[in-house]
Amino acid sequence: MRILIKNGRIIDPDTRMDQVGDLLIEDDKISAVGDRLEETADRVVDASGCYVMPGLIDMHVHLRDPGLTYKEDIITGADAAAHGGVTTILAMPNTKPVMDDASRVAYVKNKAREFAKVNVLQVGAITRGMKGEELADIEAMVREGVPAISEDGKSVMNTQLYREAMQIAKRLNIPVLAHCEDIDMVRDGCMNEDEKSREFALPGISNAVEDCIVARDIILARDTGCHLHLCHCSTEGAAMMMRAAKEYGLPVSAEVCPHHFTLTSSDMIEGDANYKMNPPLRTGKDRTALLEALRDDVIEVISTDHAPHSEEEKSRSMLEAPFGIVGLETSVALTITELVDKGWITPMQMAEKMSGNPARIVHLDNKGSLRPGKDADVVVINPEEEYTIDVNRFVSKGKNSPFNGRKVKGKVKMTICGGLVVYED
Repeated sequence: MRILIKNGRIIDPDTRMDQVGDLLIEDDKISAVGDRLEETADRVVDASGCYVMPGLIDMHVHLRDPGLTYKEDIITGADAAAHGGVTTILAMPNTKPVMDDASRVAYVKNKAREFAKVNVLQVGAITRGMKGEELADIEAMVREGVPAISEDGKSVMNTQLYREAMQIAKRLNIPVLAHCEDIDMVRDGCMNEDEKSREFALPGISNAVEDCIVARDIILARDTGCHLHLCHCSTEGAAMMMRAAKEYGLPVSAEVCPHHFTLTSSDMIEGDANYKMNPPLRTGKDRTALLEALRDDVIEVISTDHAPHSEEEKSRSMLEAPFGIVGLETSVALTITELVDKGWITPMQMAEKMSGNPARIVHLDNKGSLRPGKDADVVVINPEEEYTIDVNRFVSKGKNSPFNGRKVKGKVKMTICGGLVVYED
Protein backbone atom coordinates (compact mmCIF):
# COMPACT_ATOMS: atom_id res chain seq x y z
CA MET A 1 0.00 0.00 0.00
CA ARG A 2 1.41 3.36 -1.07
CA ILE A 3 -0.04 6.55 0.44
CA LEU A 4 1.10 9.94 -0.82
CA ILE A 5 0.36 12.90 1.47
CA LYS A 6 0.70 16.12 -0.53
CA ASN A 7 0.99 19.81 0.24
CA GLY A 8 1.09 19.46 4.03
CA ARG A 9 3.20 21.41 6.48
CA ILE A 10 5.68 18.68 7.37
CA ILE A 11 6.86 19.12 10.96
CA ASP A 12 9.50 16.57 11.96
CA PRO A 13 11.22 16.96 15.34
CA ASP A 14 13.88 14.45 14.31
CA THR A 15 15.19 16.20 11.19
CA ARG A 16 13.93 19.68 12.25
CA MET A 17 12.07 19.95 8.95
CA ASP A 18 9.24 22.48 9.00
CA GLN A 19 8.12 23.19 5.46
CA VAL A 20 5.33 22.54 3.02
CA GLY A 21 5.94 19.37 1.08
CA ASP A 22 4.95 15.77 0.38
CA LEU A 23 5.39 12.51 2.24
CA LEU A 24 5.28 9.02 0.74
CA ILE A 25 4.40 5.90 2.72
CA GLU A 26 5.16 2.44 1.35
CA ASP A 27 3.65 -0.43 3.31
CA ASP A 28 4.59 0.16 6.98
CA LYS A 29 7.49 2.57 6.46
CA ILE A 30 8.02 6.18 5.44
CA SER A 31 9.60 6.04 2.00
CA ALA A 32 10.30 9.63 0.99
CA VAL A 33 9.84 13.23 2.14
CA GLY A 34 10.32 16.17 -0.16
CA ASP A 35 8.98 18.92 -2.34
CA ARG A 36 6.53 17.89 -5.06
CA LEU A 37 7.16 14.16 -5.03
CA GLU A 38 6.17 12.70 -8.38
CA GLU A 39 5.19 9.24 -7.24
CA THR A 40 2.38 6.86 -8.06
CA ALA A 41 0.30 5.83 -5.07
CA ASP A 42 -2.74 3.78 -4.16
CA ARG A 43 -4.08 6.80 -2.36
CA VAL A 44 -3.29 10.50 -2.55
CA VAL A 45 -4.20 12.70 0.42
CA ASP A 46 -4.35 16.48 0.01
CA ALA A 47 -3.09 17.91 3.32
CA SER A 48 -3.15 21.57 2.26
CA GLY A 49 -3.28 23.82 5.31
CA CYS A 50 -2.60 20.91 7.66
CA TYR A 51 0.24 19.86 9.93
CA VAL A 52 1.80 16.51 9.03
CA MET A 53 3.55 15.18 12.13
CA PRO A 54 4.88 11.86 13.40
CA GLY A 55 2.11 9.89 15.08
CA LEU A 56 1.62 11.10 18.63
CA ILE A 57 2.93 9.06 21.56
CA ASP A 58 0.94 9.32 24.79
CA MET A 59 3.11 8.25 27.71
CA HIS A 60 0.27 8.18 30.23
CA VAL A 61 -2.96 6.30 29.50
CA HIS A 62 -5.22 4.15 31.66
CA LEU A 63 -6.81 1.41 29.53
CA ARG A 64 -8.44 -0.38 32.52
CA ASP A 65 -7.84 -3.76 30.88
CA PRO A 66 -7.97 -6.29 32.50
CA GLY A 67 -10.48 -6.11 35.32
CA LEU A 68 -12.07 -2.68 34.90
CA THR A 69 -13.27 -2.93 31.33
CA TYR A 70 -16.64 -1.33 32.08
CA LYS A 71 -14.61 1.91 32.15
CA GLU A 72 -12.42 1.23 29.07
CA ASP A 73 -10.64 -1.64 27.33
CA ILE A 74 -7.76 -2.09 24.95
CA ILE A 75 -9.98 -1.87 21.87
CA THR A 76 -11.97 1.24 22.83
CA GLY A 77 -8.92 2.95 24.27
CA ALA A 78 -6.97 2.33 21.07
CA ASP A 79 -9.91 3.66 19.02
CA ALA A 80 -9.98 6.81 21.14
CA ALA A 81 -6.25 7.19 20.62
CA ALA A 82 -6.62 6.91 16.84
CA HIS A 83 -9.31 9.61 16.90
CA GLY A 84 -6.89 11.80 18.85
CA GLY A 85 -3.93 11.32 16.48
CA VAL A 86 -2.14 9.02 18.92
CA THR A 87 -0.40 6.02 17.35
CA THR A 88 1.42 4.70 20.43
CA ILE A 89 0.05 4.37 23.97
CA LEU A 90 1.88 3.61 27.19
CA ALA A 91 -0.71 1.85 29.36
CA MET A 92 -0.46 2.31 33.11
CA PRO A 93 -0.24 -0.79 35.34
CA ASN A 94 -3.00 -0.11 37.89
CA THR A 95 -5.35 -2.68 36.39
CA LYS A 96 -7.13 -5.57 38.17
CA PRO A 97 -5.00 -7.55 38.68
CA VAL A 98 -2.03 -5.18 38.71
CA MET A 99 0.48 -5.47 35.86
CA ASP A 100 3.24 -6.87 38.04
CA ASP A 101 4.36 -9.99 36.17
CA ALA A 102 5.32 -10.99 32.65
CA SER A 103 2.26 -13.17 31.96
CA ARG A 104 -0.07 -10.24 32.51
CA VAL A 105 2.06 -8.03 30.30
CA ALA A 106 1.83 -10.74 27.61
CA TYR A 107 -1.98 -10.67 27.87
CA VAL A 108 -2.07 -6.98 26.98
CA LYS A 109 0.56 -7.35 24.29
CA ASN A 110 -1.25 -10.22 22.60
CA LYS A 111 -4.71 -8.65 22.81
CA ALA A 112 -3.40 -5.35 21.47
CA ARG A 113 -1.56 -7.05 18.62
CA GLU A 114 -4.80 -8.75 17.56
CA PHE A 115 -7.40 -6.06 18.15
CA ALA A 116 -5.93 -2.57 18.70
CA LYS A 117 -5.70 -0.04 15.89
CA VAL A 118 -2.60 1.59 17.41
CA ASN A 119 0.54 0.44 19.23
CA VAL A 120 -0.08 -0.40 22.88
CA LEU A 121 2.92 -0.72 25.20
CA GLN A 122 2.20 -1.99 28.69
CA VAL A 123 4.08 -0.33 31.56
CA GLY A 124 5.04 -2.63 34.45
CA ALA A 125 4.36 -2.02 38.13
CA ILE A 126 7.28 -1.33 40.46
CA THR A 127 5.98 -3.42 43.36
CA ARG A 128 3.83 -6.53 43.63
CA GLY A 129 0.19 -5.58 43.71
CA MET A 130 1.32 -1.96 43.85
CA LYS A 131 1.40 -2.42 47.62
CA GLY A 132 4.84 -0.87 48.05
CA GLU A 133 6.17 -3.82 50.03
CA GLU A 134 8.08 -6.05 47.60
CA LEU A 135 9.54 -5.39 44.14
CA ALA A 136 7.81 -6.92 41.14
CA ASP A 137 9.86 -9.10 38.77
CA ILE A 138 11.00 -6.10 36.74
CA GLU A 139 13.53 -8.04 34.65
CA ALA A 140 10.95 -10.58 33.47
CA MET A 141 8.53 -7.82 32.51
CA VAL A 142 11.25 -6.01 30.55
CA ARG A 143 11.97 -9.24 28.66
CA GLU A 144 8.25 -9.33 27.83
CA GLY A 145 8.48 -5.81 26.42
CA VAL A 146 7.59 -3.21 29.06
CA PRO A 147 9.20 0.12 28.07
CA ALA A 148 9.10 1.56 31.60
CA ILE A 149 8.00 0.91 35.17
CA SER A 150 5.61 2.96 37.27
CA GLU A 151 3.44 2.85 40.35
CA ASP A 152 1.09 5.36 38.76
CA GLY A 153 -1.79 6.29 41.00
CA LYS A 154 0.50 6.41 44.00
CA SER A 155 4.13 6.74 45.06
CA VAL A 156 6.35 4.01 46.46
CA MET A 157 6.70 5.44 49.94
CA ASN A 158 9.47 3.02 51.00
CA THR A 159 12.43 5.06 49.78
CA GLN A 160 14.97 2.23 49.97
CA LEU A 161 12.73 -0.12 47.99
CA TYR A 162 12.15 2.57 45.40
CA ARG A 163 15.89 3.24 45.16
CA GLU A 164 16.46 -0.47 44.46
CA ALA A 165 13.87 -0.32 41.67
CA MET A 166 15.60 2.70 40.16
CA GLN A 167 18.93 0.88 40.26
CA ILE A 168 17.35 -2.02 38.35
CA ALA A 169 15.79 0.38 35.86
CA LYS A 170 19.15 2.05 35.30
CA ARG A 171 20.78 -1.32 34.62
CA LEU A 172 17.99 -2.32 32.21
CA ASN A 173 18.00 1.11 30.53
CA ILE A 174 14.33 1.91 31.09
CA PRO A 175 12.80 5.01 32.69
CA VAL A 176 10.79 5.18 35.89
CA LEU A 177 7.50 7.05 35.45
CA ALA A 178 6.78 8.74 38.78
CA HIS A 179 3.42 9.69 40.25
CA CYS A 180 4.55 12.12 42.96
CA GLU A 181 2.22 12.06 45.94
CA ASP A 182 3.04 11.81 49.64
CA ILE A 183 0.18 9.59 50.75
CA ASP A 184 0.66 10.56 54.40
CA MET A 185 -0.19 14.17 53.53
CA VAL A 186 -3.20 13.58 51.27
CA ARG A 187 -5.68 12.42 53.89
CA ASP A 188 -9.14 12.75 52.32
CA GLY A 189 -8.31 15.69 50.04
CA CYS A 190 -10.28 15.87 46.81
CA MET A 191 -9.20 19.19 45.22
CA ASN A 192 -6.49 21.80 45.51
CA GLU A 193 -6.07 23.40 48.91
CA ASP A 194 -6.88 27.05 48.25
CA GLU A 195 -9.65 29.63 48.42
CA LYS A 196 -11.87 27.50 46.18
CA SER A 197 -11.67 24.45 48.45
CA ARG A 198 -12.59 26.66 51.39
CA GLU A 199 -15.49 28.13 49.41
CA PHE A 200 -16.75 24.61 48.61
CA ALA A 201 -16.00 23.42 52.18
CA LEU A 202 -13.98 20.50 50.80
CA PRO A 203 -10.70 19.03 52.08
CA GLY A 204 -7.74 20.18 50.04
CA ILE A 205 -4.52 18.70 48.65
CA SER A 206 -1.56 21.01 49.16
CA ASN A 207 1.26 21.59 46.68
CA ALA A 208 3.60 20.02 49.22
CA VAL A 209 1.92 16.64 48.66
CA GLU A 210 3.45 16.62 45.17
CA ASP A 211 6.55 18.71 45.79
CA CYS A 212 7.98 16.56 48.60
CA ILE A 213 8.04 13.45 46.41
CA VAL A 214 9.29 15.37 43.36
CA ALA A 215 12.28 16.48 45.45
CA ARG A 216 12.90 12.98 46.80
CA ASP A 217 12.67 11.37 43.37
CA ILE A 218 15.03 13.87 41.74
CA ILE A 219 17.55 13.20 44.52
CA LEU A 220 17.23 9.45 43.85
CA ALA A 221 17.67 9.98 40.10
CA ARG A 222 20.90 11.85 40.83
CA ASP A 223 21.98 9.07 43.18
CA THR A 224 21.19 6.11 40.88
CA GLY A 225 21.61 7.62 37.42
CA CYS A 226 18.21 6.23 36.48
CA HIS A 227 16.09 8.20 34.01
CA LEU A 228 13.23 9.65 36.06
CA HIS A 229 10.13 10.88 34.25
CA LEU A 230 7.76 12.96 36.38
CA CYS A 231 4.14 12.31 35.47
CA HIS A 232 1.39 14.96 35.34
CA CYS A 233 3.29 17.85 36.97
CA SER A 234 0.88 20.38 38.43
CA THR A 235 2.74 22.74 40.76
CA GLU A 236 5.00 25.74 40.56
CA GLY A 237 7.41 23.81 42.79
CA ALA A 238 7.61 20.88 40.39
CA ALA A 239 8.37 23.26 37.51
CA MET A 240 11.01 25.03 39.59
CA MET A 241 12.69 21.76 40.61
CA MET A 242 12.64 20.50 37.03
CA ARG A 243 14.38 23.72 35.97
CA ALA A 244 17.09 23.13 38.56
CA ALA A 245 17.43 19.45 37.58
CA LYS A 246 17.93 20.44 33.95
CA GLU A 247 20.57 23.01 34.89
CA TYR A 248 22.46 20.32 36.79
CA GLY A 249 22.18 17.92 33.84
CA LEU A 250 20.29 15.27 35.78
CA PRO A 251 18.57 12.39 33.94
CA VAL A 252 15.08 13.76 34.55
CA SER A 253 12.18 14.56 32.22
CA ALA A 254 8.60 15.59 32.92
CA GLU A 255 5.14 15.91 31.44
CA VAL A 256 2.17 18.24 31.78
CA CYS A 257 -1.40 17.24 30.95
CA PRO A 258 -3.72 19.49 28.93
CA HIS A 259 -6.08 19.94 31.87
CA HIS A 260 -3.28 21.38 34.00
CA PHE A 261 -2.10 23.85 31.37
CA THR A 262 -5.68 24.85 30.49
CA LEU A 263 -7.67 25.01 33.73
CA THR A 264 -7.20 26.17 37.31
CA SER A 265 -9.17 25.50 40.46
CA SER A 266 -11.07 28.74 39.87
CA ASP A 267 -12.66 27.11 36.79
CA MET A 268 -14.23 24.36 38.87
CA ILE A 269 -18.01 24.03 39.08
CA GLU A 270 -19.24 23.11 42.55
CA GLY A 271 -20.36 19.50 42.77
CA ASP A 272 -19.09 18.55 39.29
CA ALA A 273 -16.70 15.61 39.75
CA ASN A 274 -15.56 15.92 36.14
CA TYR A 275 -13.18 18.50 37.61
CA LYS A 276 -11.82 15.97 40.12
CA MET A 277 -8.40 14.69 39.12
CA ASN A 278 -5.14 13.69 40.77
CA PRO A 279 -3.09 15.80 41.02
CA PRO A 280 -5.83 18.41 41.25
CA LEU A 281 -6.30 21.58 39.26
CA ARG A 282 -4.04 24.14 40.90
CA THR A 283 -3.91 27.96 40.98
CA GLY A 284 -3.20 30.44 38.22
CA LYS A 285 0.32 30.88 39.59
CA ASP A 286 0.98 27.16 39.20
CA ARG A 287 -0.49 27.12 35.68
CA THR A 288 1.74 30.02 34.61
CA ALA A 289 4.82 28.21 35.92
CA LEU A 290 3.87 25.12 33.91
CA LEU A 291 3.32 27.20 30.76
CA GLU A 292 6.72 28.82 31.17
CA ALA A 293 8.36 25.43 31.69
CA LEU A 294 6.72 24.09 28.53
CA ARG A 295 7.80 27.16 26.58
CA ASP A 296 11.39 26.82 27.78
CA ASP A 297 11.54 23.05 27.16
CA VAL A 298 12.15 22.47 30.86
CA ILE A 299 9.09 20.21 30.64
CA GLU A 300 9.49 18.14 27.50
CA VAL A 301 6.32 16.06 27.19
CA ILE A 302 2.56 16.55 26.89
CA SER A 303 0.60 13.47 27.98
CA THR A 304 -3.07 13.03 28.82
CA ASP A 305 -3.37 10.84 31.94
CA HIS A 306 -6.47 9.50 30.15
CA ALA A 307 -8.49 8.08 33.06
CA PRO A 308 -11.96 6.88 32.07
CA HIS A 309 -14.69 6.20 34.61
CA SER A 310 -18.36 5.30 34.34
CA GLU A 311 -21.06 7.96 34.35
CA GLU A 312 -22.42 6.55 37.60
CA GLU A 313 -19.05 6.85 39.32
CA LYS A 314 -18.53 10.43 38.19
CA SER A 315 -22.06 11.44 39.19
CA ARG A 316 -21.15 10.95 42.86
CA SER A 317 -20.13 13.78 45.15
CA MET A 318 -16.65 15.32 45.00
CA LEU A 319 -15.73 13.39 48.13
CA GLU A 320 -16.91 10.03 46.78
CA ALA A 321 -16.21 10.17 43.04
CA PRO A 322 -12.95 8.69 41.67
CA PHE A 323 -10.14 10.92 40.47
CA GLY A 324 -9.53 11.29 36.74
CA ILE A 325 -10.73 12.58 33.37
CA VAL A 326 -10.44 11.34 29.79
CA GLY A 327 -8.07 13.11 27.42
CA LEU A 328 -7.10 11.11 24.33
CA GLU A 329 -9.65 12.78 22.08
CA THR A 330 -9.08 16.37 23.22
CA SER A 331 -5.31 16.73 23.69
CA VAL A 332 -4.53 17.96 20.16
CA ALA A 333 -7.22 20.64 20.19
CA LEU A 334 -6.33 21.86 23.69
CA THR A 335 -2.62 21.98 22.83
CA ILE A 336 -3.25 24.03 19.70
CA THR A 337 -5.87 26.28 21.31
CA GLU A 338 -4.10 26.93 24.61
CA LEU A 339 -0.42 26.64 23.70
CA VAL A 340 0.30 27.04 19.98
CA ASP A 341 -2.31 29.71 19.20
CA LYS A 342 -1.38 31.70 22.29
CA GLY A 343 2.32 31.62 21.48
CA TRP A 344 3.50 29.51 24.40
CA ILE A 345 4.99 26.85 22.12
CA THR A 346 5.63 26.50 18.38
CA PRO A 347 4.19 23.76 16.16
CA MET A 348 7.67 22.18 16.19
CA GLN A 349 7.63 22.11 19.99
CA MET A 350 4.20 20.50 19.84
CA ALA A 351 5.59 17.71 17.65
CA GLU A 352 8.56 17.35 20.01
CA LYS A 353 6.47 17.18 23.18
CA MET A 354 3.77 14.90 21.80
CA SER A 355 5.92 12.58 19.68
CA GLY A 356 9.68 13.10 19.37
CA ASN A 357 10.55 13.43 23.05
CA PRO A 358 8.35 10.53 24.23
CA ALA A 359 9.97 8.32 21.59
CA ARG A 360 13.41 9.28 22.86
CA ILE A 361 12.58 8.81 26.53
CA VAL A 362 11.25 5.26 26.08
CA HIS A 363 13.74 4.32 23.35
CA LEU A 364 11.28 3.89 20.46
CA ASP A 365 13.95 4.36 17.83
CA ASN A 366 11.68 3.94 14.82
CA LYS A 367 8.97 6.33 16.02
CA GLY A 368 8.65 10.05 16.65
CA SER A 369 10.21 10.81 13.27
CA LEU A 370 9.27 11.32 9.62
CA ARG A 371 12.70 10.31 8.37
CA PRO A 372 12.61 7.75 5.48
CA GLY A 373 12.88 4.23 6.84
CA LYS A 374 11.03 5.03 10.09
CA ASP A 375 7.67 3.49 11.01
CA ALA A 376 4.76 4.90 9.02
CA ASP A 377 2.99 6.41 12.02
CA VAL A 378 1.67 9.80 10.89
CA VAL A 379 -1.00 12.27 11.96
CA VAL A 380 -2.58 14.97 9.78
CA ILE A 381 -4.04 17.90 11.76
CA ASN A 382 -5.96 20.95 10.58
CA PRO A 383 -4.84 23.62 13.09
CA GLU A 384 -7.48 26.13 11.97
CA GLU A 385 -10.60 23.97 12.10
CA GLU A 386 -12.89 25.04 14.93
CA TYR A 387 -15.38 22.81 16.70
CA THR A 388 -17.13 22.31 20.01
CA ILE A 389 -16.08 19.38 22.18
CA ASP A 390 -18.99 16.96 22.60
CA VAL A 391 -18.37 14.07 24.97
CA ASN A 392 -21.28 12.16 23.42
CA ARG A 393 -19.18 11.82 20.26
CA PHE A 394 -16.19 10.30 22.09
CA VAL A 395 -15.42 6.72 21.11
CA SER A 396 -13.88 6.14 24.54
CA LYS A 397 -16.22 4.50 27.01
CA GLY A 398 -15.38 7.36 29.35
CA LYS A 399 -17.26 10.63 28.89
CA ASN A 400 -15.82 12.20 32.05
CA SER A 401 -14.40 15.48 30.79
CA PRO A 402 -14.64 19.05 32.08
CA PHE A 403 -14.25 20.26 28.49
CA ASN A 404 -17.71 19.29 27.22
CA GLY A 405 -19.12 22.26 25.28
CA ARG A 406 -15.77 24.04 25.04
CA LYS A 407 -14.96 25.70 21.70
CA VAL A 408 -11.51 24.76 20.42
CA LYS A 409 -9.29 24.85 17.33
CA GLY A 410 -7.30 21.99 15.86
CA LYS A 411 -8.87 18.86 14.38
CA VAL A 412 -7.26 15.51 13.69
CA LYS A 413 -8.09 14.75 10.05
CA MET A 414 -6.25 11.45 9.60
CA THR A 415 -4.25 9.01 11.68
CA ILE A 416 -1.98 6.45 10.01
CA CYS A 417 -0.43 3.67 12.08
CA GLY A 418 1.92 1.16 10.55
CA GLY A 419 1.00 2.40 7.09
CA LEU A 420 -2.75 1.83 7.63
CA VAL A 421 -5.35 4.58 7.90
CA VAL A 422 -6.84 3.91 11.34
CA TYR A 423 -8.90 7.09 11.58
CA GLU A 424 -10.20 9.60 9.07
CA ASP A 425 -12.40 12.61 9.78
